[in-house]
This record gives sequence, structure tokens and C-alpha cells, in this order.
Amino acid sequence: MDSSYAVGDLRVSDAEREPVIQRLQDAYAEGRIDHDEFDMRVQLAMTAKTRHDLETVTRDLVPVQDQAMLAQASAEQPTGEDRMLAAAAHAVAVPTLFVGPLVLMLVSGKRSEYVRRQAKEAVNFQVTLLMITIVTFGVGGILYGLAWILSAIAAVFALTGQTFRYPWILRLVK
Repeated sequence: MDSSYAVGDLRVSDAEREPVIQRLQDAYAEGRIDHDEFDMRVQLAMTAKTRHDLETVTRDLVPVQDQAMLAQASAEQPTGEDRMLAAAAHAVAVPTLFVGPLVLMLVSGKRSEYVRRQAKEAVNFQVTLLMITIVTFGVGGILYGLAWILSAIAAVFALTGQTFRYPWILRLVK
């Protein structure tokens, strides 16, 4: 007995046919295939004996979610300039409180969603600290030492292209 079957040569079950038929229904609803082609492909899926036969039915139908995720993934990769501006948004918050990150968010945030997200996070962090300081009649100002450390950490995250979220802050700026 030969046990060297390729994965595509394995027989399929009804459970494996169902997602393929669902994908064909989605493609028909999206207008990717017409009614005659839909009927033909469903018939092929129902009579498919191997995984290879089943794969050929939907090979040219890339799911819409996959296309959207690929476009989003390529759009989300921040450039070197975006990373520098995002790091600057966190670093400039130390001397200017929320004003510096707000200016960066309004100016550069229109061009880059990454810069906007990071600057927005810095603005929300600084506004939260300012509110704590006002409510505690200045005693909360001690937290600004911690804020400098967190801002430095956030700037390093931004330089590496990662998203940083400050813990325990009010997210007032959307």
C-alpha cells in the first residue's frame, strides 16, 4: 500500500465542501460570478472527490476580507518619517504637556494614521495628568516624573513602529 499521497489527493468530506459552497454563495452575492457560473461551481464542489478538485472551484475567488486585510496591512506599515513624528509626539509632550502632541496630531495626523494614533495617545495621557494635578491641587504633579519615563518608553515604541497605549488614562480625544 502506498502512503505517499499528497494533501491535494486526499478525499474530501461534506464538512469540507460546506465552506466552499458558502464562499461561492458570497461570491455570487458580491457579483463576482453570475448565476450560470454559480450553478456550475456548486455542482463541481458537490461532486469533488479530492481536496485538489475542491480547491480548483474557488482558486480565483479571493475572499474580500483577505483583500481588505492585505491592503490594510500594507497601509499600516509606518515609514521612517512617520515613526520619527510619532516618537516626537511622545517626547515633545514632556516640556509642552498636551500642546505639542496636539499640534503634531492636527498637522501630521492628516497624512499618517500611525502618527495620528500615537499623538492622540500622548494628548490623552497629558490631559489625564493635567486633570489629576488640578483635582489634587498640585499634589498629582508628582506623577510627572513617571510621565517622563512613560513618554520615553512610548517614544521608543513609536520609533520601532509599534503601537503604545498608556495605561489608566482617559481617552477624551478620539
